[in-house]
Amino acid sequence: MPINDVETRKASETDVDNAPEAAVETDADETKTTEAQAKSVKDAGEGDRPEPGRKSVSISLRGLVSAAAVAAVLIAIGALSWLYVDAKHQLSVQAARADNAAHAEKVALDYAVNAATMDFKDLQAWRVKLVAGTSPELSKKLSDAGTSMEQVLVPLQWSSTAQPLVAKVRSVNGGIYVVDSFVSVQTKTVQAPEALQSTATYSTTIDSNKNWQITDVGGIGSALGSK
Repeated sequence: MPINDVETRKASETDVDNAPEAAVETDADETKTTEAQAKSVKDAGEGDRPEPGRKSVSISLRGLVSAAAVAAVLIAIGALSWLYVDAKHQLSVQAARADNAAHAEKVALDYAVNAATMDFKDLQAWRVKLVAGTSPELSKKLSDAGTSMEQVLVPLQWSSTAQPLVAKVRSVNGGIYVVDSFVSVQTKTVQAPEALQSTATYSTTIDSNKNWQITDVGGIGSALGSK
């Protein structure tokens, strides 16, 4: 056998003997590569996953913001409700004041008309109206004044009618109203058979705390042309 053929055969046998070792080394390299790829994928997945601590902080901030928003809304609603209630109360107070003033003016004007309307033929009816709605103390004073006025009314054959003009509250203090009233008076007497027109003025004090009693009256004599 030629020397070259022998050497070739030995080389082939050497390659065959080394083949298993090369295969083992290749498999090991592939395993390492697969493990490295798996680890890379795992690390990438863990990198994308949010940290537990960070997630809890995010939820806490969101809840805090929501609570603050709710609190702000509640405060705004409370403020608006308070303003509404206060405004409603103020309107109620103003309406009550206006109603009371109007009532006082009506009481005063009605009294002025009755006080200025008289007929010498029936002075008893006039005296009843003169003390109507007045306090006990004022009623006695007016009764005495009416008796004194009769001495003038009867000889003059006095007859007068009155029409309301206007009444206005002058002052209010502790539920006590002072009202000025004006009435138009048509008067006939034995000296002036033709009706004479005049304006009578009354100052009436009314106590709303005592069922709107009239506690003082001024100007009764104005219907006769004198104070």
